[in-house]
Parts: sequence; C-alpha cells; structure tokens
Amino acid sequence: MRKQITKSFDYLGISSATLCLVHCLVFPLISIIPIGISHNHWIDLLFASIGLYAVVKIVKTNTPRYIKAILLVSMFLILSSIVITIVTHHHSFILYLGGIGMIIGHLLNFRKHKH
Repeated sequence: MRKQITKSFDYLGISSATLCLVHCLVFPLISIIPIGISHNHWIDLLFASIGLYAVVKIVKTNTPRYIKAILLVSMFLILSSIVITIVTHHHSFILYLGGIGMIIGHLLNFRKHKH
C-alpha cells in the first residue's frame, strides 16, 4: 500500500515537472507572437507548489538519500529561479536545470519502486 502511495506522488511530480518544463520552453516562442501574452510568475509558483508537495511527501518516506538529495536540490533551484524572476523580472536558466532534475529524481524513485 505504501509503495502505491509513493508511486502516486512520483506520477504527480513527473507530470508537474514535465508540464512546467514544457511551459517554460514554449512560452518564449509564444511571446514572440504579438498577441499581448506576458510571463506570469504565478504559473511558475503553481507548478512549484505542486512539485513541492510531491517532494515533501517522498522525502518523508524511506527513499534512498541520493534521490532525496536530487529532489531537494532541484526544488531549491526551481524556487530560487522563481524568486529571481519576481525580483529582477528576468527568467533564469536554473529553472530548466531544476525541472530536469525533478523529472530525473522522480523517475529514479519510480524505477526504484518497480523492483
């Protein structure tokens, strides 16, 4: 039963991180088109809060430390990037690193539970 709950958090984390990464990669292309869309950091905060929820739940389990470290460092990078965006109005590259790290961490954790 516990394994199934952790898998659910992995699904949530993987999907949230993937959607966030797609949003961050596609948005610059959409902003080139003059239709009046501007970047909103609240969307980034929404994805980060979903990811943070999944990470906190996984960190509380008996997941290996290296997976916890990957997830926590990735979440720190994402949250740092959002703070930088709010303060400087500049989209930071570290958001992409954090998103990729979140996907990798959740995939590693998911694969660990398959065995």
